[in-house]
Amino acid sequence: MSIVFAAVVPHPPIIVPEIGKGEEKKIEKTTQAYEKLSRELAAAKPDTIIFITPHTLLYPDMFNVCGMEKLKGNFHDFGFPEYHFVVENNISLANEIVDQSETEGIASLLYDNDADYYLDHGVMVPLYFFNKYLKKNVGILPIGYTYGSRAEHYMFGQILSEVCGRRNERIAVIASGDLSHHLLEPEIDGENIGLQFDKKIIKLIKDNDEKGIIKLDQALIERAGECGYKSILVLLGAVSDLAYESEVYSYEGPFGVGYLVANLQIDKQLEL
Repeated sequence: MSIVFAAVVPHPPIIVPEIGKGEEKKIEKTTQAYEKLSRELAAAKPDTIIFITPHTLLYPDMFNVCGMEKLKGNFHDFGFPEYHFVVENNISLANEIVDQSETEGIASLLYDNDADYYLDHGVMVPLYFFNKYLKKNVGILPIGYTYGSRAEHYMFGQILSEVCGRRNERIAVIASGDLSHHLLEPEIDGENIGLQFDKKIIKLIKDNDEKGIIKLDQALIERAGECGYKSILVLLGAVSDLAYESEVYSYEGPFGVGYLVANLQIDKQLEL
């Protein structure tokens, strides 16, 4: 089996109605896209969902692969503690990813501190939508990216693909991350710098232009103030050996942060 589903999603807690308290209506396109994507994810029948998240514990020089069995969380920090997450990790998959990373010279850590593991909102927000449609208990594997090079992130994604490809499981990979956080700042050369970044990313994703995304101008990335670029790099590495066709479901940014929902639709023949 191999990776059967791959997508880019944002993680604004305000999109959860009990948190947004009406403000979520301003990003209704994102909500609708999330609902569509969630139905399609459920139809892919994943056994495990790998989340690449920028809001777990990040290490400068190694990928943080969650190695803890029981994962929990809630939206307490966002005023909605009543909604609880209790999920299980895919420990064997986590171990295999770390082992393969070490074999290929990419530093990674199997994170296990003998305490409870609390999910971050980079996982919980998409999982809030996904749980509406998933019909069975699905393993959740959070992974944090690093401060390392673009090549390392792309190669780590390829390691995910290699490991997933030799397991008898259906695995989804989700790149959780928002685009520019500077959409409300003053314009430069006639256009907001954050919007310039977001438009480039969206076009490159639509065009399946992996090289274009990898070689994106560093100054533009830094000025955009994003948190999803490296998640996307890992995702691209994970699908680099698969036939896929990207479709952007929605993009909007009324709160000053770019929210993109995109499905890298994997060739259905590869799922058989």
